[in-house]
Amino acid sequence: MRPWRVVDSAVLLDRKWLKVREERIELPHGGEIDEFHVIVAPDWTGILALTDDDRVVMVEQYRHGAARVSRELPAGVIDGPESALEAAIRELREETGYEARDFEPLITINTEPSRHTNRAHFFFARHAVRVGEQKLDASEHIRVVPVPARELWSSIERGEVFHGVHVAALLLAAHRGLIRL
Repeated sequence: MRPWRVVDSAVLLDRKWLKVREERIELPHGGEIDEFHVIVAPDWTGILALTDDDRVVMVEQYRHGAARVSRELPAGVIDGPESALEAAIRELREETGYEARDFEPLITINTEPSRHTNRAHFFFARHAVRVGEQKLDASEHIRVVPVPARELWSSIERGEVFHGVHVAALLLAAHRGLIRL
């Protein structure tokens, strides 16, 4: 399979966390797509933090695109020069008031590879403990929900955890034996 060739590209929107490009594409088999839209967004990170009593530190927040509350792993955009791991540690502390030890990479995954350029970098950490209060941005309203690992499967099936890449991270962690669903 050969890659598509970009014949022309124009930026339609350029904001802090979002850029939209419109491209004219020449396909390898000779066809053409006049208007293909690519969403350029920053990479982000998420953390699956496990407490010593086998709870996964999760958060609940309203997601406007889905128009409902989502239960997710703590996550956020990687800022400037920080590494994905540094961002995961920061986001865990800011969103939940928790810190953890023994971090290991879990997966780096494209969030929506047909149109989005960004990737999500997930980490697993043991011995999570609450050390303080949340430090949220003005636009954030996040509830911390430590969920017993054994209840995550039913939480996914009930649709409480529906963010696709977060579900993938949880299932991969279970497959590797890091948590027991």
